[in-house]
Amino acid sequence: MDQQTQQPLEPRMEEGKALVIAGVQGRYSKATVGDIPQLWDVFDSCFKEINKRVGGFTYGVCHNPKHDEFDYLAGVEVPAKGDVPSNFEFIEIPAHHYAVFAHYGPVQALPQTYERIMFEWLPHSGYAIAGSDFERYSADFDVSKGIGTVEVWLPVAPE
Repeated sequence: MDQQTQQPLEPRMEEGKALVIAGVQGRYSKATVGDIPQLWDVFDSCFKEINKRVGGFTYGVCHNPKHDEFDYLAGVEVPAKGDVPSNFEFIEIPAHHYAVFAHYGPVQALPQTYERIMFEWLPHSGYAIAGSDFERYSADFDVSKGIGTVEVWLPVAPE
């Protein structure tokens, strides 16, 4: 077994505040999810243009699912949507109750963490998904190596 499958899948529960995330966005499917790192490369090359950043985290937000596809926004938190430069996309995430999962190992293994959350934890949790999930990358995350602290924030509500 690799390190990822050996880790217990035990989330911490957290009340998340409302967020405005500004960045670059693309549309993906299960077949094209491997292209998300290129989106992060684009974001990494231009995010300094977002002058009003909040905190030291970056975010990967999965939203707008339709027909086995979804939008993915690589971004940073900003104080308000008025603080988003015109050449960037943004998403407003309302305050939610979250199940927060630590991801261990390289970012390339993140799809396996999502599969474990959706197929192992969620069906037995007593919760249902209640909005758009996101990944939160800490300041120690090394984009070039794909390693560092990553958490999956899944908005949940009791079933």
